[in-house]
Amino acid sequence: MKNISIIAAIGKNYELGKDNKLLWHLKGDMAFFKEHTMNKYIVMGRKTFESLPKMLSNRKYIVLTRQNHELNDDIIVMHSIEELIKYIYEHDEEFMIIGGENIYRQLLDYADKIYLTKIDDEKNADSFFPRFNENEWNCSVLDNKEENKIKYKHLLYEKK
Repeated sequence: MKNISIIAAIGKNYELGKDNKLLWHLKGDMAFFKEHTMNKYIVMGRKTFESLPKMLSNRKYIVLTRQNHELNDDIIVMHSIEELIKYIYEHDEEFMIIGGENIYRQLLDYADKIYLTKIDDEKNADSFFPRFNENEWNCSVLDNKEENKIKYKHLLYEKK
């Protein structure tokens, strides 16, 4: 599928977050996230949606949840991966998968791109990005950065 992309920031041990919060707050990475999600569909689980400090402007929301949650009218709620994939097939736009761990795990095989921020740091976490076979992907280094004495790089993985 040519329109499913994943975007995530991970530590040395594939750490994503703890207690439904991000582990790092790097301005350069937040700008990277904004650049790659602006004016696109962003797909997330309910817990990720609830962890956002506010609605992100100029994005179209899809929230995956097993429960019947009443959310804002501007948000598309879906209850299964199958329902989501069918919807994606009907649209010729890029869908950005933004988390959390379970959503990444379920959609990794469908993705053809991964925008991955690898942070040269370790933190205690309770959610992790799924391990994947990097040999099945072409990897490009988009940039190297350092902020608050933390080094990180933005990578683009494209499925071979």
